[in-house]
Amino acid sequence: MLFKKQTTWIKLFASLEAANNRIAVGKVSTIEVGKKKVCVAHTSEGFFAVNDKCPHNGASLGSGFCTDQGSVVCPVHRYHFDLKTGRAKSGLGDFVQPYPIEVREDGVFIGFEETVWNLF
Repeated sequence: MLFKKQTTWIKLFASLEAANNRIAVGKVSTIEVGKKKVCVAHTSEGFFAVNDKCPHNGASLGSGFCTDQGSVVCPVHRYHFDLKTGRAKSGLGDFVQPYPIEVREDGVFIGFEETVWNLF
């Protein structure tokens, strides 16, 4: 196989307690990870992350809010995006890229999947 997918995990928070202190349940925040801006949401189901830029008009989703139904809402035109799938709740073809989040003993991590070239 010449190409394969691999996930790179980057630490967002040193601990679950630090994550809870930074983003309260029901809130969202924009966090810069390397050169990417991600919107991190804290719901009653845990932490979720999606691309921060709304595909409709480019607004920061981290300036919006999250709902009890598990979506993040754009602050400009109120577009809703499912935090698990990234799909627009309006039925339009818009979507944002979701990123996996893992809570581990040594912190809270976000995963970025990339396709890499592999000769062997």
